[in-house]
Amino acid sequence: MRLGIALPIGERGPERKAASYQQMREMAVAAEEGGANSIWVADHLFYRFDDAGTRGLWEAMTILAALADATKRVELGPLVMCVPFRNPGLIAWIANTIDEVSAGRFVVGLGSGWSEDEFRAFDFQFDRRVSYFAESLEVIVPLLRNGEANFEGQFVKGTAELRPPGPRAGKGGPPILIGSSGPRMLEATLPYVAAWNAWYADTGNRPEGVPRLRAIVDESAVAVGRDPAEIERTVAVQVRIEGSTGRIMGDQDPRMAVPPLEGSPEVIAEALRAYARERIGHVQLVVDPITEASVAALAPVLELLDRG
Repeated sequence: MRLGIALPIGERGPERKAASYQQMREMAVAAEEGGANSIWVADHLFYRFDDAGTRGLWEAMTILAALADATKRVELGPLVMCVPFRNPGLIAWIANTIDEVSAGRFVVGLGSGWSEDEFRAFDFQFDRRVSYFAESLEVIVPLLRNGEANFEGQFVKGTAELRPPGPRAGKGGPPILIGSSGPRMLEATLPYVAAWNAWYADTGNRPEGVPRLRAIVDESAVAVGRDPAEIERTVAVQVRIEGSTGRIMGDQDPRMAVPPLEGSPEVIAEALRAYARERIGHVQLVVDPITEASVAALAPVLELLDRG
């Protein structure tokens, strides 16, 4: 099983302070040096919770491009990019360019978004976002896979050639990951994706929450003619580091409140092995508190997992 780290890209805590790019860079480098397989960031315009006000975020794709240059080995991607926030042709150009900067390490995480406040604030169409997402794939996928697209739908159109070709041109392009368990989203994406992701709130932050979602993905894959085994299963897991110090989340959406995975490196490693037994191939760790020290504290967990 592979492990990734989700970096803090927005304002957090009572003081609403965001990590600087330099701090995120240090975390990413520490994660890579500690043996992590991937780096992830959220893609939002802002967070707005009733009891905590508005929290801003850095722009995800800009941060990922910078981290692609700062790292050498780890995969990088958004968890996940909100497709309705961007023109689908632009999404393909961004993905192709970051894949070039990273020398073929970019993962195209895609989703349709969920926060109506964000859509309304920037005049994106919230009610038809899944339809927009589905049509956007008719531009994004052929551009990344074949270098050209010619599509005209109700919400999206694009006739273009993707040049210059990226490092994985002719090899299927960068892999696509879908972050949704909704039936319409799965129907639209499973013909194309290499991986599927569930957020920790969807599983209750426990491996016992995986089988129900895995069955939904399996059934949807068969319905669209895919072998379920071809689609990697990934899950975000919230982890609280023992003895670490830093900025506790505290301002999290109450809908995301779940008991964190915590304890010694041995306890955390064994809990992550339970996800592997549920056929999860990649876990993205959402670390609380998220600091360079916390990321470094995960190194013993990665060593234990490497030893089996």
